Amino acid sequence: MDRVITVGLDGSPESRAAAEWAAREAALRQVPVRLLHVWQPVPEPVVQAPLLGAETLQHWTERIPREAAEGLRRRHPGVEVTIEQRAGTSADALVDGARDAELLVLGSRALSGLAGFLVGSVGQSVVAHAEVPVVLVRAGEQAADEHVMDPAGIPSAATGFRPVVMGLDTDSPDETVITFAFEEARRRRTALTVVQGWNLPPYYVYSLAAGVDPREDAVREQAAALTEALLPWREKYPDVEVTERSRLGSPADHLIDAARDASLVVVGRRIRRNPFGVHIGAVAHAVMHHATAPVAVVAHR
Repeated sequence: MDRVITVGLDGSPESRAAAEWAAREAALRQVPVRLLHVWQPVPEPVVQAPLLGAETLQHWTERIPREAAEGLRRRHPGVEVTIEQRAGTSADALVDGARDAELLVLGSRALSGLAGFLVGSVGQSVVAHAEVPVVLVRAGEQAADEHVMDPAGIPSAATGFRPVVMGLDTDSPDETVITFAFEEARRRRTALTVVQGWNLPPYYVYSLAAGVDPREDAVREQAAALTEALLPWREKYPDVEVTERSRLGSPADHLIDAARDASLVVVGRRIRRNPFGVHIGAVAHAVMHHATAPVAVVAHR
């Protein structure tokens, strides 16, 4: 695997925000950024059209990545930026083009009102099939959005990063996901908030019906399980401050709520070889569409 961050670029505000985020992440990791521009072959009659053909094709295949790269180099002088162009279906080309990267960054539409499902079909397909971590960045995302407020109530790089948030299932904690989250917190020199959501097992309902409230015991058990799962990682990353949140209720809802104060949200996705299905998982799917912070979906076995 090359030490490079790949960005899916199509010239949209979403992809430009993704490229800016990738450049900031590249500076933290001290790696290059590769702008991957995918274009679909144009039928010959369109290419030959005097008004729509060659000029439009050149605009999409040359001008957009070139100008994006020039802008990133100007704003992030310490980051090496390269361009790669591929022809084909967007999702397939992005997945294939990121196989040798350590991170793939994509843009997604900004939140608006009560609308959901803000990650398009291409983004969902890439997340479902890529085996490298995929970060989804909202249109309009800025460096200041990742930082805590200054005394004037304005986000500022001088105040340091907001926490990284990770969702953790203590029944099946995965080393790949946990390592990614701790490393991201360490790079940012910020805290890591670990969120665990859980529901009462069915047999607890019978205890409630019998007049016994088992929730206090369940809260203690779940909190203890979270602490135990994180103990080796606290020892491995002593410089990362860890906050544990074990809450009764939907894991996705708790993660989306925690994302409001986060610089990055980390969730896992189990790799499945079956060609059918979405292959994202309910929690990751909900967080991708509704979290206000950039979301890293980390594939694991």
